[in-house]
Amino acid sequence: MDRRRFLLTPTLRGSLAAVAVLAFGAAVTPIFAQAPPPPAQESAPAPNADAFGQEVMLTGKPIVFIAGKATWENAFPTLKDKFKTISAFLDKQKLKADGPPMTIYTLVTDRGFEFQTAMPLAEAPVNLPRGTVTAGQSPIGKAMKFVHHGSYDSMDMLYESIVHFLDEKGIEKQGLFVEEYVTDPVTTPEDKLVVNVFVLVK
Repeated sequence: MDRRRFLLTPTLRGSLAAVAVLAFGAAVTPIFAQAPPPPAQESAPAPNADAFGQEVMLTGKPIVFIAGKATWENAFPTLKDKFKTISAFLDKQKLKADGPPMTIYTLVTDRGFEFQTAMPLAEAPVNLPRGTVTAGQSPIGKAMKFVHHGSYDSMDMLYESIVHFLDEKGIEKQGLFVEEYVTDPVTTPEDKLVVNVFVLVK
């Protein structure tokens, strides 16, 4: 499970970002009996189809996060455990999340990775107690958005598609990428996950 090597080099560092999910709809023109056939046209996207490689602008937002390490074999259970810790911290400090939980990959190798699991907040926390939870800010800049449906392990194919997409479009990435969990990664069955992937580009 070293798919993220496609997007990161081991020395790159980053932070987190949050963006809303977008969807597209399609209108259908009815065809009546004995009416001439309509002119040929390109197929419209299906209702609620996810955009692939949508350009978005990430804006800075206060976050609290936990840094950690994991092997690829134990990746998702490790991330879930960190998100549980963050949720408990927010409850204790009476802080309210202002967006979906997120993961930033700060160091990637064949064997594993270093990361930051985070929650966005409406305002930066005041007098944050010392401990494993740290305050920060999400990154700002142009990014390409991709959407994944399914298990964490099955995201390999999405990351390969992202690399091909960027190469074909001649888009140069900055090396930073973020996973935003539209569905709760702690309570959602793993095969039902919905994840936004943001790749910052130049």
